[in-house]
Parts: sequence; structure tokens; C-alpha cells
Amino acid sequence: MTHEELIKKWLDNELNQTEFEAFTQLEDYEDLIKLDHSMQRFKAPQYNAEVELKSALQQIESRKTKSTNWLKPMMRVAAVLVVAFGLYFYVSGLETTYQTTIAQQIDTYLPDDSQITLNAASSLSFNKRSWDKNRLVNLEGEAFFKVAKGSKFNVVTSAGTVSVLGTEFNVKQRANYFEVYCFEGSVGVETKNESYVLKPGESFRVVDGNIEKLSDASAKLPSWLSNESSFENVPVHLVFEELERQYNITINSSNIEKSVLFNGTFTHTNLELALKSITIPLNLTYKIDNNVITILRE
Repeated sequence: MTHEELIKKWLDNELNQTEFEAFTQLEDYEDLIKLDHSMQRFKAPQYNAEVELKSALQQIESRKTKSTNWLKPMMRVAAVLVVAFGLYFYVSGLETTYQTTIAQQIDTYLPDDSQITLNAASSLSFNKRSWDKNRLVNLEGEAFFKVAKGSKFNVVTSAGTVSVLGTEFNVKQRANYFEVYCFEGSVGVETKNESYVLKPGESFRVVDGNIEKLSDASAKLPSWLSNESSFENVPVHLVFEELERQYNITINSSNIEKSVLFNGTFTHTNLELALKSITIPLNLTYKIDNNVITILRE
């Protein structure tokens, strides 16, 4: 797939997982994300989208064939600008989706300039066109939100909804796990049966159906922003699932009771050290066979 085709499919929100991973490796990836964020401030002019799309792609092809070697970097930037700017208006009313693969994190922005960092194996979506009237962010996985001052919106997950107003907070929604931690300001959390308002240092957590409200003022940012995952009395099978997301491995822990709880941290940058950090405190060991890791009792 060509450079331009990847960009077009990204703007159309049609990238599959493999294509998205290729898109994030483009030389222009960070520039495209920043450009997309900047263009959210523009209002689309009236024009024929199909005509403009065809024209933009023709300009790119023309510049590719006519450019000399010293012009290639300039033409590449120009092509990105033409495609991104021209097609932005074509897709501006569609759902915008960001996805991360295993062991990947990305930064992005909402239309109100709120900043989001998306953790590994997560997805986030919102509608640009209806943002002013319907400020909803759909999240699967984990994300840290740094909300623009005075901005309001709701983060919707399958486990509950988080209401925010000018704050910093982390939302984690995985299978059998839902946690909201407030770092600054206040956030409202609503599930089917519970409703809470969290202040800085407070968190709301549902683990395997068990509801807890915790307090820990020592944390200033989520540990995963520093390439670590931290846990407090979390079933070890959930810890192993997070390890799989950060290292693209498969863990076989069928011999370990799911009721075993883990307190601690593992790094995202050294698999052996991460495994030791989890297994040694629990008197466990492990065996590595390519990318399959079997957890054993000592």
C-alpha cells in the first residue's frame, strides 16, 4: 500500500490493525497527527468532495514524477499537506478513531485541545462534527486525559461513564477490570449501580465485580507513562494480561490460582526483569519458549 493510500484510509477511518501499524511507522506520522489536530479548528468550505479528492491525488502523482532529488523532501511534505488538508473536510463529519497495537502508546488531542495518551492495545473514538453538542469519547482499554481548562465531556466505556471538567485523570477498562484515578480537579464516575465523585488522589475500581474506592495521594501521573505498570492487590491473572499487552507475548498461567493477588510494578522495557518482578514475590517461576511463557510453581 502506498504512502498516500495509507493516509487516505487513515482519514477515512478505514485502517485495519496491520495497516494502522504501518501508518504509525510513516516518516510523516507525527506531522499528520499534529496537522489533523490543527485542522479541527477550521470550518469546511463548500465544495465538491469527490472533485477535490481526485485533484489532490493527481497533484501528488504529478509532483512525484516531476520532482528532482533535491526537491523530494519538499514534495513529500507538500503531498502530505495536500492530502491531509484536502481530505480533512471530506471526512470531518465521520467518527475519528485512534488505536494502539501491542507495546505501543500514542498522544492525540480532542477538538477542545484536551490531550490524551493512549496505552497499549487500546482504542478511542469521538465525532468531530457533533462535538459541540454531543461531547462523548468512547474508550476501550486505557488512556490518560489532560483536560483543557473549562472543558467538559464524558468518557464512555462498557463498564461505566466518567464525567470530567478541567482535570487530569486515568481510565482503565479491560476485561473484568475498571478503574478511574483522579490526579487533578474532580471527576464523576457512574456505573449501573454506583455513582461517585473523585478528588485528587482518589480512585474508583471494579475488579472481578468487586467495587472499591481507594485513596493514594502519592501518584502524580499514571505509572505506565513512565514505561511501568503498577498494581495494588490485583489478581495475578490480570497482571499477566497486562504483561501480554506490553510485550506481545502469550502467557500460560493455567496452573496458578486466579485468587492470587499481586502488589508491585513491572517494567515495559525488559521482559526478563518484568517476569522476575511478578514471579519472585509470589514464589513462582517461568519457562520461555519463543514468545510463549509458561508460569510455574517453584
